[in-house]
Amino acid sequence: MSQTQNPFFSEFASTPYGTAPFDRISVTDYEPAIDRGIRLGLEAVDAIVANPEPPTFENTIVALEHADRDLNRVLMVFDPLLSAMTDDAMMELSLKITPRLSDYSTSISLNRRLWERVKAVYDKRDSLGLDTEDSMLLRRTYESFVRSGALLEGDDRETYSWLSSRLSELTTLFGQNVLKELNTYEIWLSADDLSGLPESSVEAAALAAKEKGREGEYLFTLAQPVYMAFMKYSDRRDLREKMYRLYSGRNVSGDFNNLPVMKEIAETRMHLARLLGYETFAHYRLEKSMAKTPEKVYELLDSLRDAYRPAMEAELRELSAYASQTEGREIELCPWDYSYYANKLKNARYAYDEEALRPYFELGNVIDGVFGLATRLYGVTFRENNEIPVYHPDVRAYEVIDRDGSFLGIIYNDFFPRDSKRPGAWMTEFRSEEITPEGEHIRPHVTIVMNFTKPTATRPSLLAPYEVETFLHEFGHALHGLFAATKYASLSGTNVLRDFVELPSQFNENYLT
Repeated sequence: MSQTQNPFFSEFASTPYGTAPFDRISVTDYEPAIDRGIRLGLEAVDAIVANPEPPTFENTIVALEHADRDLNRVLMVFDPLLSAMTDDAMMELSLKITPRLSDYSTSISLNRRLWERVKAVYDKRDSLGLDTEDSMLLRRTYESFVRSGALLEGDDRETYSWLSSRLSELTTLFGQNVLKELNTYEIWLSADDLSGLPESSVEAAALAAKEKGREGEYLFTLAQPVYMAFMKYSDRRDLREKMYRLYSGRNVSGDFNNLPVMKEIAETRMHLARLLGYETFAHYRLEKSMAKTPEKVYELLDSLRDAYRPAMEAELRELSAYASQTEGREIELCPWDYSYYANKLKNARYAYDEEALRPYFELGNVIDGVFGLATRLYGVTFRENNEIPVYHPDVRAYEVIDRDGSFLGIIYNDFFPRDSKRPGAWMTEFRSEEITPEGEHIRPHVTIVMNFTKPTATRPSLLAPYEVETFLHEFGHALHGLFAATKYASLSGTNVLRDFVELPSQFNENYLT
C-alpha cells in the first residue's frame, strides 16, 4: 500500500488540530500500518543499541521513549475503536495482531544490549542532574525492563516471551467474548409484560422492536441502562428473575464461554509472577500501585466490611419487612428483588422517584452543566467543531480552550449504546500530550464513552442522576488528560499509578450533589 493510500503512514495533517481522519480510515489500513510501526520501532531500537557513544539519558532513555511514535499513532486509534466501534473484522484483526505486538514488546524488554544501556544510565542517575520528570522517566523505564523479564536468563527468557504473548491473546479473547455474547440477547415482551416500567423504558423498547421490523412488540436487551431500569421498576418478578439470570449468567457456556479463558488467564498470570520472583500475580501487579501489597488491599476491604456490615444487615431486615408488607405475604428477598423493593421503599419513605428527576437532566442541558462546571472551576471553555471527523454519527467533538485563549485539546463525547460498543463507561485518548524533541507542544485528544438512555422520536435523552454522575466521573478523567503538561507521553495525563487515576474523576463526580 502506498504512503498516500494509508492515512497512518504520515502525520494527520489534513484535519483540524491533527485529529484522526476517521472518514478516511478503513479496517484494511490497520494491519499494514501496525506492521510498519513495528518495523520502524525495531529500527529505532537497533539504532539506539548500535550508537557508538556511551549511553546517556538523551541517546538511550529519551530515544527509546520516542521509538514507538509511528506504532502508537495507529494503536491510539485502533484500541479505542475496538471498544467503542468494533465489528467482526476488527475483532478478528485484533486476535491476529495481538501476538505480533506482544512479540514486539518482549523483543525490546529482552534485548540484552538495550537493557545494558538502560541499566548503565540508571546506575549513574544520581550524577546526571536530572529534573523530576526526567528522573521519573528513567526510573519507570528501568523498572519496566525489570518487570518485563530483563533480569531473566536462559530458557526463562523464552518462557516469559511465550507467557506474555499468550496472556495478551487470552485477555483480548475474553473482552471479545463479552461483547459478542451481549449482542445475542434479545428479550421480546408484549404490552401485558410491561407493568411498572417507566414510559422512557417502554418507548425505548418499542423503538428497538420497530428497528427490528416487529412493530407492536417490545425489545429489551442487557445493555446497562435497559437492564438497570428493568430491574428497578418491573412489577413482574418472574421477568426480573429471567433478566437477572441472563445478565449474571453471561459467558459461562456456549460459543462465548469465558470460564476456560478465565482459568487459563489466572494460570498464565501466576506462572508469569512466579517466573519474575513474586509470590502471586497480585503481589506483582500491586507493586506499581499506591496500595503496594495485597495485605494493604485486604486491610482496607476488611475495615470497610466491618464498618458497613451492621448498617447493611439492618437495611436488609427493613427491606425484607417492607417487601413482605407490600405483597401481603412473606417474601424471601432474592438478588432480582433488591433494586425493585429498595426503589419502592425510597419512594414510600422519601417520595423519591428517580424517574421523576429525568426531565431535569436532558442530555443537552447536562452537557452544558458539566462543561460549565469546568469553566467555573478552571476557566476552560468548549466549542463544538463539526469539521472534526468522528467515528460514528452519535459522536460530538469539541475544541477545549484554556482561560488565556490558547488551545488546550479536543474532547470527543460518545454517549449511546450500540451493538459495536462494549458496556460500561470509560475515558481514553486518540492522542497523548507531550513535548517533542523539537520543542513542539502536542495537545491531547481525549474521548469519553458511555451508554446512556438513548433518545427516541418523541423523547430526548433524559438522564437518571446516576448517569449524570457517570458523566461527571468520566469527565474528571478527561480533564486529567486535557490538563496534562509533561515532556513525555508515557508520563502524561492519566498515566499515573492505577489506584490514583480515579482521584480526579471521583473529585469531579461529587459536584452532582
